[in-house]
Amino acid sequence: MPSLARPPPLQTGSTEPAMTAYATAEIARLAERLLDRSLPKEEWTHAAHLTATLRLVRIRDAGLERDLPGIIRAYNEAVGGVNDDTSGYHETITQAYLAAIRAFAAALPAGTDDAEAAARLLATPLGDKAWPLGFWSRERLFSVAARRGWVEPDLAPLDHAPPEQVR
Repeated sequence: MPSLARPPPLQTGSTEPAMTAYATAEIARLAERLLDRSLPKEEWTHAAHLTATLRLVRIRDAGLERDLPGIIRAYNEAVGGVNDDTSGYHETITQAYLAAIRAFAAALPAGTDDAEAAARLLATPLGDKAWPLGFWSRERLFSVAARRGWVEPDLAPLDHAPPEQVR
């Protein structure tokens, strides 16, 4: 399994559990509801973000770094959100997680079902919402530039960087 955290994850004090159990059928439905924009906003948790992305990586990875931004932006708007300089879609965070989830998925044993894969993913440092803050300072990560486009980490290099066309 690849190392996904260097340095160790920061504690956020979040009340959201670090790990949520999903059945394989629930995971397929979660991804479908993201794509058709019918997922209730309150179900779009950090665990759901990661689980849906893992599912998409496993079923339609080609071009996901290009397609996922539009999927997330459209979903945000469908549930009444906005995508602007302070909220909604965040390019740097999305691309960093996508690259890490791709590496995670590539290292899974053959035949691992979606439920087991998601449980394993959520048990890694990626399951902590503060994972990116081990690589970016808060100021840099939450800048307008990082929200709008890819910004390189300023604290530590990523173990798995996004493809060149993103950077």
